[in-house]
Amino acid sequence: MFGRKKKTEEAPVKGAAPEKQSQLSVLKDAFKLVKGNSPLALVWCLLVFVLIVVFGVIIGNNLGHPIYAGFLSAPLGFLAAFFLFTRFANTAAFSSIEGQMGAGASVLMSIRRGFVTTPAVNVNRDQDMVHRVSGKAGIILVGEGGFAVRSLMQDEKRKMERFLSGVPITEVYVGDGQNQVSIRKLQKHLKKLPKKLNTSQLREVRARLRSVGGLNLPMPKGPMPGNARMPRR
Repeated sequence: MFGRKKKTEEAPVKGAAPEKQSQLSVLKDAFKLVKGNSPLALVWCLLVFVLIVVFGVIIGNNLGHPIYAGFLSAPLGFLAAFFLFTRFANTAAFSSIEGQMGAGASVLMSIRRGFVTTPAVNVNRDQDMVHRVSGKAGIILVGEGGFAVRSLMQDEKRKMERFLSGVPITEVYVGDGQNQVSIRKLQKHLKKLPKKLNTSQLREVRARLRSVGGLNLPMPKGPMPGNARMPRR
């Protein structure tokens, strides 16, 4: 399918792009999430900040410049506390979506660069689903749900093999069992997949996938609600 190289740019995606949250809004949401999941996390972050500043002042006092050292250690303390806060926030975010329907899609769609995710391209009545991801590793089909998701995966794989002949297809199953990838490691697993397509090949793959589309289900930014009902097919 890569015989002809097109120099034209990709066609714009239909529909307006959703508004992005402001950084302040993101921090507020993260603060509420961390506070609800681990109340002592904020205490630990404050403690790290104070310890680094105090340690810096002590060193500065020995050198004869305690105030100057305090000013220098404050930003370092803030960075260390913020880094710890982000770790707590990531842990709380994963804990809040684990076990919920659509959690895999939520994680996949949060990958910022290199991957384009179409959620729920194949779904059954039991809310098992397959998501389609395109990247330089080729087509990555990510299934989440019960045992029946394997049948959905094979159906979608055959569809992709017919429509995108020659494009590498990788199957990934979300879960904590054998030969499965946990929600917490899903992003890292995709990023470690070997790159098999160059930029022009990936552009052509995505152009073809736009004509395939998905099921056009109303997928939320976060995990899907547990009482959502799948349409009968």
